Amino acid sequence: MRFDERYIEELKSRLRPSDVIGRTVKLKRQGREFVGLSPFTKEKSPSFFVNDEKGFFHDFSSGKHGDIISFLQETERLSFVEAVERLANEAGLALPAPDPQAAAQEQRRSTLFDWTELAMKWFAANLRRSVGTGTREYLKKRGLPEDQWERFGLGYAPNDREGLKTALIQKGATPGDLVEAGLLISPEGGGSPYDRFRDRLIFPILDDRGRVVSFGGRAMNPDDRAKYLNGPESPLFHKGATLYGMPEARKLLGSSKQAGLVVVEGYMDVIACQRAGIPAVAPMGTALTEEQMARLWRVTPEPILCFDGDAAGQRAAGRAVERALPLLKPGRSFRFCLLTDGRDPDDMLREAGAPALREALARTRPFVEVLFQKEAEAEPLDTPERRAGLKARLRQATEAITDRDLAEQYRRDLFERFDAVMPGRSPRTAGRPDRPGREWRRGAPPAPLGQTPEGAEALHAFNRSIEPMAAALALAALADPERLDAHLETVAETGFGDPALEGLTQTMVGHRLSGPSSLDSGALHRHLAQSGYEALLHEVEKAAAKSGAPFLAEDLPLGEARTLWSQAFEALTRIAALERALALAKSEAHRAFDSSAFTQLKAERDALRRAIKSGSLWEDTAGA
Repeated sequence: MRFDERYIEELKSRLRPSDVIGRTVKLKRQGREFVGLSPFTKEKSPSFFVNDEKGFFHDFSSGKHGDIISFLQETERLSFVEAVERLANEAGLALPAPDPQAAAQEQRRSTLFDWTELAMKWFAANLRRSVGTGTREYLKKRGLPEDQWERFGLGYAPNDREGLKTALIQKGATPGDLVEAGLLISPEGGGSPYDRFRDRLIFPILDDRGRVVSFGGRAMNPDDRAKYLNGPESPLFHKGATLYGMPEARKLLGSSKQAGLVVVEGYMDVIACQRAGIPAVAPMGTALTEEQMARLWRVTPEPILCFDGDAAGQRAAGRAVERALPLLKPGRSFRFCLLTDGRDPDDMLREAGAPALREALARTRPFVEVLFQKEAEAEPLDTPERRAGLKARLRQATEAITDRDLAEQYRRDLFERFDAVMPGRSPRTAGRPDRPGREWRRGAPPAPLGQTPEGAEALHAFNRSIEPMAAALALAALADPERLDAHLETVAETGFGDPALEGLTQTMVGHRLSGPSSLDSGALHRHLAQSGYEALLHEVEKAAAKSGAPFLAEDLPLGEARTLWSQAFEALTRIAALERALALAKSEAHRAFDSSAFTQLKAERDALRRAIKSGSLWEDTAGA
């Protein structure tokens, strides 16, 4: 009997894993999960976990992972059909009527799965042979060690029109089978079918049950017209419904500290994340489809969409927002991570290591903020008509949300952001997450960001160094928290001028707002250390020592030190504002920006930078 995916999902939605598994394993609630002794190994300390929200179990002692169906298969040696039938009876869900045509189709699919499985083994063997020498060297240059190739099923398709075809026909396949499975191409004008993948690094694409449904191939020849090539639509493979890396990602969800699934852009990015212990998947080289979004939400309520921080990444994020907006519901949304410096997850893992990659992917932005920024940056907001246009776009966006309660919440949030940036504030800063805005002013303290010392050190290594004057400003504010009070709103929006200090800055400001007015330096240091910033504070001290900032002098009167600190802070704030204006001028949407004004802004920014670096900022201030 064949069960389609909707039937299986309906069955699992009617039963709590803790109830089904709890009949075999004695479970005890522990936070959001249940814990018990492994049913697969003999152990004295419990390492078996069940998560009702995510619908799976994970056994650390044996490494087994799965849902209620696979649990019954493992513990009671039932077949898949037997396990489904037993659970359907328990859930009161009628079994689907037998369908002879569907049974024949499933038998046909089973045959095709045999050939894709053998094809994966053939590709893997070629990677180890002399014909795969160049591809092995490529993988080593990409920082992917040999012991990881088998984990991800990597292989090589030789530059041979009939290599795979010949190998599988010798095993009993027919050319028709292999064309149907997407392994061969049948020429439109007639003639003998030939291998689809040639001279390519091969990535197997698996379904949720770990079966090979298709392949992706990266060209080894840089002159090849298509850098990446996926298999075609087939009885096994529907590109718009499949996510690369899903089986491994499900396993990692049981042990990862990551909040949920991360969606990245390519095969190597998925592999990089999973090697770092991050549950990641990728669409098949296209924008996320509605079917793929539904699959993601069945696994986790708020997946993280990770894009490169360049213009192309911004556009991809915008397309994802547009497609997801009508599908949002309470408990079903996305968060966004836009990486900086043009690096993707694979780059970050190789250059900075797993802690830095995990740290970067933990810095996410909520859906509503990315939506607001997308609409606010659609055109300049320099006239009443254009500002009214933004308001109309925001209203139209909320109307696209089909859930009425959620649409109302979005309308309120978006219009609050609109009010906050009109007039005189940049839409780039108004919608940033975790900023002290109205909620903080009402007295609710911000949640600690929890940056780990390990992550802080790795992130520092990735960013190379902290800007000395930014470090000096932060260090002086730590020594004398009261000097923040006159600049709290600006500090919250712009920080101290270095992105590496953003989390530290927000925690300082939030604690200053929510804590007692007499908060002293020692209390602030303890709070930051407890929030995981101790390693970063050491880096701040080292960077500040290079700044030459006069306000750090120990013998300087407090009033004079505060004045000089404010002057330096205002200079860095002005530089940040000029950077935003220059970036806005360079963007495609603002090509009409006056070139003389651009030159003037650039000259002012550069002059301020030189004044800070040379120390003349203090001389200019004294002369004024």
